[in-house]
Amino acid sequence: MFTITRRHPPAPEPRYDRRGYYRSPVTLPAYRLGQPSPVKGRRFPPEPLTPEEVWRLIDACGRGLAGRRNRALIVVMWRGGLRVSEALALAPKDVDLERGRVAVLHGKGDKSRTVALDPGACAIIERWILERRGLELGSRAPLFCVISHPTAGEPLNSSYVRELLHKLAERAGVDKRVHPHGLRHSYASFLMDQGVPIHHIRRMLGHSSIAVTERYADHINPAAVLEEVRAIPWPGR
Repeated sequence: MFTITRRHPPAPEPRYDRRGYYRSPVTLPAYRLGQPSPVKGRRFPPEPLTPEEVWRLIDACGRGLAGRRNRALIVVMWRGGLRVSEALALAPKDVDLERGRVAVLHGKGDKSRTVALDPGACAIIERWILERRGLELGSRAPLFCVISHPTAGEPLNSSYVRELLHKLAERAGVDKRVHPHGLRHSYASFLMDQGVPIHHIRRMLGHSSIAVTERYADHINPAAVLEEVRAIPWPGR
């Protein structure tokens, strides 16, 4: 005689932590488990954000503890040109606010570099660091980490940052496609507009060669070419 065993579907993961605070689905381990990326195989033209648009994203973060962390995270990616993986891997010791420097120890290809931060960016990051000390997360936890229990101190997931920027763009009324690498594009575009030499931009971005940076520039900021063509005197009627 055979016994039929019925398999019940796995219980859904809790949407609340131990303190009763709601957990975003993006933070759950099963989020998009086994599903391909919704943009897999698609290519999008770069859309650098203007400084005004980035400030709208920052203002949309809110004034709570998570909002101050997210503000500092956006500033690091925008004003330092960091990839999202580089920003999330930062430890508190990697940021020297006094000298305005950030040490990226494991960039693309496991290459290290040091990037500069302006005083305004340092002030926003300093506010988060002071808040972070009050949480007693310890120096081993990433600079930008989970701040709610029971997972406080754990690394943030890059999918959280992508989802965050998407929601902030909707809240701030930014119609462009907003994503982490777009902040890096915005960084490079601004430096080009300011006339920073391309070999300096290459070092800040961590590109392997000037040729890579030049291709980057052609895609995200053809401003020099556009202005030159725009300035050509055309015949009148």
